[in-house]
Amino acid sequence: MGSAQSKVAQLIETYELASMGAELERAWLGNTGERQSLRDLADRFNQALLMAAIRDAGMDVIDGEPANFYRLLTDDNVSAGKRIEARNRLDRAGIDVDTLEDQFVTYQAIRYYLTEVRGVSYDSESETEQVEQERGTIDRLRSRVETIVRDTVDRLNTADKLTVGEYRVFVSIDIRCQDCGMRYSISDLLDRGGCDCE
Repeated sequence: MGSAQSKVAQLIETYELASMGAELERAWLGNTGERQSLRDLADRFNQALLMAAIRDAGMDVIDGEPANFYRLLTDDNVSAGKRIEARNRLDRAGIDVDTLEDQFVTYQAIRYYLTEVRGVSYDSESETEQVEQERGTIDRLRSRVETIVRDTVDRLNTADKLTVGEYRVFVSIDIRCQDCGMRYSISDLLDRGGCDCE
């Protein structure tokens, strides 16, 4: 299994992100502070791709703008209008947004790169892997509920049964432990690895 099969390795080469590999490795192992999840690392890597594309296009951006562009392109809570506006600005600067979005990687691609290409192993990786897989299932369900709600509201709006301006749908899943009384969003609970009962 060589780096030829790794999307992450190819992109590091294409975008000349030489230091990125070591940075991902350190962050995953927690060598430089708090350990970051594979999901966080995928976001971090994709943001670096976007920044490299902005750099290569010679686009003028202010501090924090690339991170905001990334949020506008990828965050489910961003309205369609705002997302289109962001895409258009990047397009005008000469960035092929469709190609860039195709290049964005998943946490699985990051894991493959770190374990197979860089040969990194993390002791509780299988545990982390299971949590990430279950989190993925919940995320898919949440986004399915969001889509159904949005479609329903749109249909009622079109049929004049409901009046609503530009809107956003929020689907939050909270868990409350009856023993310690603490309440967390499901993603916070998974990140923490438990409630206050410990």
